[in-house]
Amino acid sequence: MEPYIIATHRQLSSMHPVFKLLHPHLRYTMEINALARQSLINAGGVIENCFAPGKYAMELSSAAYGSLWQFDMEALPADLLRRGMAVEDPSMPCGVKLVIEDYPYAADGLLVWSAIEQWVKDYVSHYYSDNGILTPDTELQAWWDEIKNKGHPDKRNEPWWPTLNTKEDLVRILTIMIWTASGQHAAINFGQYPFGGYMPNRPTLMKKLIPQEDEPEYQKLLLNPQYMFLSSLPSRLQATQVMAVQDTLSTHSEDEEYLGQLIESHRHWTNDRHIVSCFEKLAARLEEIEEIINRRNKDFCLKNRSGAGVPPYELLLPSSGPGVTGRGIPNSISI
Repeated sequence: MEPYIIATHRQLSSMHPVFKLLHPHLRYTMEINALARQSLINAGGVIENCFAPGKYAMELSSAAYGSLWQFDMEALPADLLRRGMAVEDPSMPCGVKLVIEDYPYAADGLLVWSAIEQWVKDYVSHYYSDNGILTPDTELQAWWDEIKNKGHPDKRNEPWWPTLNTKEDLVRILTIMIWTASGQHAAINFGQYPFGGYMPNRPTLMKKLIPQEDEPEYQKLLLNPQYMFLSSLPSRLQATQVMAVQDTLSTHSEDEEYLGQLIESHRHWTNDRHIVSCFEKLAARLEEIEEIINRRNKDFCLKNRSGAGVPPYELLLPSSGPGVTGRGIPNSISI
């Protein structure tokens, strides 16, 4: 999100409709990124000291970015198609049909994606009545140019960058940005402590490899597998460091701002009744989505979200209270 945030503040006036649309989704992200550089992803930081790749952790992440990341694939439907988890189906709301129905992240995520996309369509259509308005919008074109050429200079010449010539282009670009800051981040972030806070459930590293049959350690594994497993876990210091970080990252603050909620301090962000009506439609749709997800979590036919020992999948439930709840979609990456 950082290149989008910088370009938005540099190139768009605070009165520009795209600035107003994106502004709630930029909250606190630069601050959390700065803190992460100081103590989380820095050399000798928590990631290098407590995760399996060690000093190669960020190199590994950078290599994955270099070979895999492309802007258009950050769209949820495109990501599912690329990973073989969906097939194209124009009759479906997002144009894709899941290969595996019982895939909670994808099934719930597509609901949230479509709600965001409809809100963005309504918003963009109101301010850009025809495609001829986009190209002469010098602020908007400078914004997109900076995101590509300064925000991602290593990928500036890639052929997959969307153009910004039509309303459909703008809707696609903005939906990806808002989804990344809200639903996508919620799905990968707020389950960290519920799943990994108990270290044996999701250890970040193991100190020993599983022994081969011809090694002396193999007999010890057969005689006492529990001891072998526990002796392979991270040290107490490493475990408590990771637990503390995961608890912090998974916690909603008291002043969290959630997708589709009109915050009192932002109540006058626009006096355009049509836009307010469109936002209210988004809020109502997110309430419906919450009910749909709750029903899915009670469906015993969906084995990945209901049954003995299976926690309900709540990471994409839009609302939440403060604390570690394992649910809730904030507007922004605002830890």
